[in-house]
Amino acid sequence: MIDVVIAGAGPNGLMLACELALAGVRPVVLERLAEPVDEQRANGLVGQVIRMLDRRGLYERLTEPGAVPEPAPGFVFGAFPLALRDLPDNSLYILPVPQRRIEKMLAERAAELGVEVRRGHEVTGLTQDEHGVRIGIRDREPVEAAFLVGADGGHSTVRGLAGIDFPGITSDDSVSHSGHVRVDPELVGEDGGLTVPGFGVVPPFQHLRTENGLFTWAPFPGDDPKVSTAEWNQPAEGENSFDALRASASRVLGVDAPLAPPAGPGPHLIRRLFGGNTRIAARYRAGRVLLLGDAAHVHSAIGGPGLNMGLQDAVNLGWKLAAEVRGHAPEGLLDTYESERSPVARRVAMHTQAQSLLTRPGGDVTALRELFGELLDQPSTRQHIADLLSGADVAYEMGAATGPLVGRWAPDLPGLRELTRTARPLLLDPTGALDAGRWSRRVDTVTVPELDTALLLRPDCYVAWQGGTDAGLHEALGAWFKAA
Repeated sequence: MIDVVIAGAGPNGLMLACELALAGVRPVVLERLAEPVDEQRANGLVGQVIRMLDRRGLYERLTEPGAVPEPAPGFVFGAFPLALRDLPDNSLYILPVPQRRIEKMLAERAAELGVEVRRGHEVTGLTQDEHGVRIGIRDREPVEAAFLVGADGGHSTVRGLAGIDFPGITSDDSVSHSGHVRVDPELVGEDGGLTVPGFGVVPPFQHLRTENGLFTWAPFPGDDPKVSTAEWNQPAEGENSFDALRASASRVLGVDAPLAPPAGPGPHLIRRLFGGNTRIAARYRAGRVLLLGDAAHVHSAIGGPGLNMGLQDAVNLGWKLAAEVRGHAPEGLLDTYESERSPVARRVAMHTQAQSLLTRPGGDVTALRELFGELLDQPSTRQHIADLLSGADVAYEMGAATGPLVGRWAPDLPGLRELTRTARPLLLDPTGALDAGRWSRRVDTVTVPELDTALLLRPDCYVAWQGGTDAGLHEALGAWFKAA
């Protein structure tokens, strides 16, 4: 019997596979597609997941050797520029890397860790009992696993087979276009802004709202620039083509958009979407079947929160599921995956819905934007939004443990980037006198003299306990790890 089968070899499924492998479990990934797709999807990473990848030694693989994440000087929220330079604790990080490159990197890392990926394996059925899951595969023999994780996207087959409802809201009054384009280089300024004759300068990587819709100009380095539009109350008809994208851009800007089809071999993105969904699974777990990433939640892509949330779902679930498989989990540990991550999904759904509302045309929205713009003049408002977008505001319930860092993601500490690469629990002790006792085989104790407080870190880098003495330490260890 396989320990864990993961349905879906996208970034979330591959990240989970890596986390399980680091914890001593060898998962098998089943992917419906015979080959990786070269289609352009997400344009990069936004949020705390960038620092999480750094703590697993993966950030350098997407950038260059020796690179470390740096906070972004600015971002966007609801078609407002979001200035971040003056924040006392800027938590927002950005990494503009195409999703296909992220998938390739994670696939390579999974292979290094011995993960088996079976392509051309489409899940078609499942039955389960208290001992495991029997998984049907199209035109192949079924496989059996202790657990099955559905990382198979918003139209998840696993979710449907497990009988998990997917409640939420569907909107059908919008249409969006996006695609690679070519423009006259003379129209692009030194700062990357696009001059549109008859309209003015469109700043790069900003959501530009007009009374006709939304326009985005994104000149990604080393790639064809990308244009995106959103319109409301347009006919849900016509073809998905470059001409349709250019026509939409012209309607939104109110002038002829100076866009030409991209040159070169591609692949070139051209996409049209009608409406949108905001949905969160009624349960993240049904017996021995769990959901991950878009299989558990879908929402607007505005602000790019999808991979930030999905990859952190994987980091949260990985060590807990591995502990359950290996018999190292205290009672109820696996259930904390849903109790911790579903509130995060609700907050992402909330802020993407709010951003979508702020981008719509209409005088009432214009009035709302005027007020919201005044609020954004306040650094405290921008700090709050930066923390919301990045996930830095997430605080998990840690039982009786108390302290300002308890429940929160561990701040950057001396040597932490190296210590967290193995995904082991850590007891960081400034005194060298703390003893993990019966948990010493499960938790690595490291003396860090630079700290002014001891910290117990879970494998996902969240602080489970802090203190100056060992008071409450063993209680916290017992809550999250089974004594050896």
